[in-house]
Amino acid sequence: MPMSDVSPRYKWIALSNTTVAVLLATIDSSIMLIAMPQIFHGIALNPLQPHNTLYLLWMILGYQVVTSVLVVSLGRLGDMFGRVRMYNLGFIIYTVASLALTLDPYIGQAGALWLVIGRIFQGIGAAFLVANSGAILTDAFPPNQRGLALGINNVAGISGNFLGLILGGVLAAIHWRLIFLVSVPFGLFGTLWSYLKLKEIGHRHRTPIDWGGNISFATGLTLIMVGITWGIQPAGGHDMGWSSAAVLTLLGAGVAAMIAFAMIERHVAAPMFRLPLFRIRAFTFGTLSTFLSAIGRGGLMFMLIIWLQGIWLPLHGYSFEQTPLWAGLFMLPLSAGFLVAGPLSGVLSDRLGARYFATGGMLGAAASLVLLMLLPINFAYSAFAAILLLSGISMGAFAAPNRAAVMNSLPARDRGAGGGMNATFQNAAQVLSIGIFFSLMIAGLSTTLSTTLEHGLMQHGVSASVARHVGSLPPVSVLFAAFLGYNPIRTLLGPGVLTHLSAANRATLTGRFFFPELIAAPFRAGLTAAFSFAAATCLIAAAASWSRGSHYVHQDRPDATAASESDA
Repeated sequence: MPMSDVSPRYKWIALSNTTVAVLLATIDSSIMLIAMPQIFHGIALNPLQPHNTLYLLWMILGYQVVTSVLVVSLGRLGDMFGRVRMYNLGFIIYTVASLALTLDPYIGQAGALWLVIGRIFQGIGAAFLVANSGAILTDAFPPNQRGLALGINNVAGISGNFLGLILGGVLAAIHWRLIFLVSVPFGLFGTLWSYLKLKEIGHRHRTPIDWGGNISFATGLTLIMVGITWGIQPAGGHDMGWSSAAVLTLLGAGVAAMIAFAMIERHVAAPMFRLPLFRIRAFTFGTLSTFLSAIGRGGLMFMLIIWLQGIWLPLHGYSFEQTPLWAGLFMLPLSAGFLVAGPLSGVLSDRLGARYFATGGMLGAAASLVLLMLLPINFAYSAFAAILLLSGISMGAFAAPNRAAVMNSLPARDRGAGGGMNATFQNAAQVLSIGIFFSLMIAGLSTTLSTTLEHGLMQHGVSASVARHVGSLPPVSVLFAAFLGYNPIRTLLGPGVLTHLSAANRATLTGRFFFPELIAAPFRAGLTAAFSFAAATCLIAAAASWSRGSHYVHQDRPDATAASESDA
């Protein structure tokens, strides 16, 4: 349908619908984090037992892995067969998967497997939505308004990661199935709304499907991401599995498949991954900035949650069982910063260009990470909230202008593929970031946690053999216990040991102060390593963002694909 035949109000319909879709997709990427204790209690499965850890990780990461793997291919399919058509299909898959998750009929490992598979299908639906939403908006809005449109859409998406924490905590406190059921009515409404109101106004470019590229890319990225999830688990007597044969094999095979993918893409007539798009400077450096910023941001949420749940909240009077919900609430300033800065920076970047906002945003994000490192472990919340607000504002100032600049730089026929490529780098970076953050944190904890835990337990009546055994447990067990809202010492010792201790020692060990005070120093070492890495990544992202050059909008012309530049 020609753009001239579309109502002037259509662009706002497209913005509202796609923003709801992206918000739903990103809320579901994090809604399970806070709800995990209630979910595992509901299906009667202990996630801290070694053979159940994979269920825990894949409930969290499976959704993100599948969206990362599929988003480029689905964006390419949108370019070929219609972005709205693929988008509508995504809403249907997402809604059906959400209903299936709600109706999980099993308990134990079968129930966990149902949830893992359901999350994968939910992620497939979300990938359809994310892959095509940016291209639909870019088609609907003129270049001088895309910053506002994509800014609102992108900030809603990123904010969904943080809003999911709150929703997960509130809904799971009522019943764990509600965290999936809540998506069903919104999914039904979005499906009908998009089917009735959205129009195919973009360019279709029908080409043969690049089966070799799709298969090699999906295989390579999946193997790498599975390797990352296994790498942060203990293996072979080590605190992490990065040196295990299984992880090295997965990572090696994944890299080999990605090399094969790059070779295939250079020689096929209609490649899935449009490598020539990297000749566009604004697209290349914008996508690099997206990747680096997502690495700096992706694991940050986990570190903050563990900091709050494992240490700060218990020290301030909250039971371990209460900490998941309150951790989400105490991180609200981060979401508020996103919501304020995103649309505003999007509007201003339409006039002034993305370069200064995106670069400044990454510099502000790096500064906020340095400030977090300077906080004492038992901080004053006012200072913590102010830093979170700065971090949210900074990341919001980066996200909206950067995405608008990336989409503006693309030829019309490649907006689905290019937007999918950008989203893939972002989603893959978030999974990679979690692996890096957890690895740095575990490495920091490993230096002193074992002896600190062993000596602390022995001082309160635990036998040397039991204390030595608990001290030798991998640090990831301690992190997961705190992350899931379990009482860490009660979980690690078990009722058999606790019943043989005096009432005073039992009360001390399982109280709100023993574990936070014990872990504070080792946690500080891991936190410093993780935040230092994230700050350095944000600084490199700022440099990449500055390198994008001046304000760039791709102009499609019949005689050539050309670009125009004007000073930002």
